[in-house]
Amino acid sequence: MATYLIRKLEQFTALSRDDKEALERAASVRQRRLGSREDIFHEGDAPGRVNLILDGWACRYKMLEDGRRQIAAFLLPGDLCDLRMFILRQMDHSVGTLSPVTVAEIPKDAVIDLSDNYPRISRALWWTSLVEEAIQREWTTNLGQRDALERMAHLLCEVFVRLRAVGLTAGSSCELPVTQAELADATGLSTVHVNRTIQELRARGLVILRGKTLSIPDLDALQDVALFSANYLHLGRVGREYDANDV
Repeated sequence: MATYLIRKLEQFTALSRDDKEALERAASVRQRRLGSREDIFHEGDAPGRVNLILDGWACRYKMLEDGRRQIAAFLLPGDLCDLRMFILRQMDHSVGTLSPVTVAEIPKDAVIDLSDNYPRISRALWWTSLVEEAIQREWTTNLGQRDALERMAHLLCEVFVRLRAVGLTAGSSCELPVTQAELADATGLSTVHVNRTIQELRARGLVILRGKTLSIPDLDALQDVALFSANYLHLGRVGREYDANDV
């Protein structure tokens, strides 16, 4: 159940059998299935649990009073929507689904237990929070400094690399269950500009989009166009290796 979360956390440090079993227990207490374009929670809600994306795609977003929306993050399988938010009185943003999604609703007491009693999990959760902040900085840079082609290419590179890290790519392909309007909300472009940008990436042989599948024939070439470096994702284990004698 918590397979993708475990794979993600093991980008930081190897987890013991007990660590993995604790994560599986926490993720199995309560699960909820949502359809596409439903909110997991709304801005203003009182948080009392942490939501883990088990499958499907969601997004973190802010909505203006006139109906305009800014997508601030894509949330993929293995992502925790709101790891630290349960300590606040109310949510300051919304999280909605982009495809059918299954979430595990982890009670805050279970999160505290994981942090207090499983040191490797605690460090790995700290790591994932820092990576989320790094991704947010990169998205800010994307909006402020990259042009439309660089911006779209960068977003597609990031999504592919993040999915590959948890085993959700097939060769050079991955799922991309988002509309051009949603890509526009994530990149600060109009839907017309998104369409033109994608057509240019296609014409240059950098991406292939068929239905909800993205293929990247030459990832290095797309990264060059995007000015993309994966260093901000901090992938690759940096903690000590798990010792088989640990429990």
